[in-house]
Amino acid sequence: MQGGSRDVARKIVGLDIGTTAVRAAELSVRRGRVVLDRLGQTGLPPGAVVDGEVADPPAVTVAIKALWRHARIGSKHVIVGVANQRVVVRLVDLPWMQPQELQRSLAYQAGDYLPIPVDEAELDYHVVGEFENAGGQRLLRVLLAAAQKEMLAGHLKAVTAAGLQPVGIDLSPIALLRALAAPAGLADGAEAVVDVGARITNMVIHDNGVLRFVRILLMGGEDTTSTLERVLEVDHDAAERTKLAVSTGLDVDAEAAELVEQRLDVLVEEIRGSLDFYRAQQDATPLARVLVSGGGSQLGPLVGRLQAAGSVPVERGSALAGVQVGRLGLRAEQLAELEPKMAIPVGLALGAVA
Repeated sequence: MQGGSRDVARKIVGLDIGTTAVRAAELSVRRGRVVLDRLGQTGLPPGAVVDGEVADPPAVTVAIKALWRHARIGSKHVIVGVANQRVVVRLVDLPWMQPQELQRSLAYQAGDYLPIPVDEAELDYHVVGEFENAGGQRLLRVLLAAAQKEMLAGHLKAVTAAGLQPVGIDLSPIALLRALAAPAGLADGAEAVVDVGARITNMVIHDNGVLRFVRILLMGGEDTTSTLERVLEVDHDAAERTKLAVSTGLDVDAEAAELVEQRLDVLVEEIRGSLDFYRAQQDATPLARVLVSGGGSQLGPLVGRLQAAGSVPVERGSALAGVQVGRLGLRAEQLAELEPKMAIPVGLALGAVA
């Protein structure tokens, strides 16, 4: 979305500014291996980030500075992830043209597919592949991404005020694909990757490494916490404890358990609906597997519910499977707690070093 000199740093940091926390992963390349050098997260105050947009840049800056101190991150070069309602992603088919011509004509081409004015957006694209239509015309399939400049300004203000240098902005769903997707694809079909955050759920589907579908849902695990707060008239911490108790199978108040189940049903239905939308596409490859990650993915029997709803195997993804884990200074239990939430920052950094 916003390019940069991604080779200027020996180390690079993927920075995910979430609803409830900022998360970062510092990667480097040593002897041809991608090494995870640092990993961490720091909480955000309520309202600092709303639906994926930075609403309070100074509060986010404070959290980023704290994260760099606590995780002992050395590099100041960051790739920042974005995913919210002011990010538009489209897979479009365009007449075949040379790369230089496509880049020059992008602003003119994009206007036909975007609901926002081109001059108010940062544009980026990725050529997914090329093909011939029924009439023999040579076409390009292009992933077109646009983010409103006003929204990006909030992210960049918070990051630069923390003394960091943004060398790139990337789509969180694409970062997710880098971190979790099977490198060589699956032999028997397409793979969906779903990251359930606090308020944002990122979805991406690929077929043997070729991107087929991207969707950003404005819902996540924090919706359940908010419902418990409102209905049970308890504070946020008590609601979060109740949610976790239900998720781990502990006995809780019947009303609380029913509320958690209801919110889980809504989330599963939204994810299933998106998967069905992909399946309905004329050239869709059948789904062979769904991978899940994110803090919200640990809510109750989500994996089992998704598998029952989608009729395909659902597994938990491993954000660290594609990197060599360095000396992080974390205990095994700390790393196990962090890993489900780290797919996006790891994937952001992978885009610069891999």
